[in-house]
Amino acid sequence: MSVDKNMNVLIVDDYKTMLRIIGNLLKQLGFNNVDEATDGSMALEMFKNKTYGLVISDWNMEPMSGLDLLKQVRVLPANANVPFVMVTAESKTENVIAAKQAGVSNYIVKPFNAETLKTKLTSVLGEF
Repeated sequence: MSVDKNMNVLIVDDYKTMLRIIGNLLKQLGFNNVDEATDGSMALEMFKNKTYGLVISDWNMEPMSGLDLLKQVRVLPANANVPFVMVTAESKTENVIAAKQAGVSNYIVKPFNAETLKTKLTSVLGEF
């Protein structure tokens, strides 16, 4: 089964440059419906009005971190299986473990390139 590139994708990052970079990488990969949020609480609000097929979120944000967002998303039954990729500059083992326990689908350490993003997305969405 091929990946639906028309699915709604949500990228969450408090750094506008990262939103633009990830958004551009997703466009290069063929994804057309990309929404942006600048923190976890804004992203949660967006979940109330739309169904997302993929979330790519930064870890370190205020007032709600990516880990807190992940936990909140996983509480909602409709979102329990939404692929969620965490992006962070931190590669500490305890962070990876915490994210895995909270239900993260995959993990990307900054800096990364289009090929890394594609590899991680393929692991959670399948070949495209």
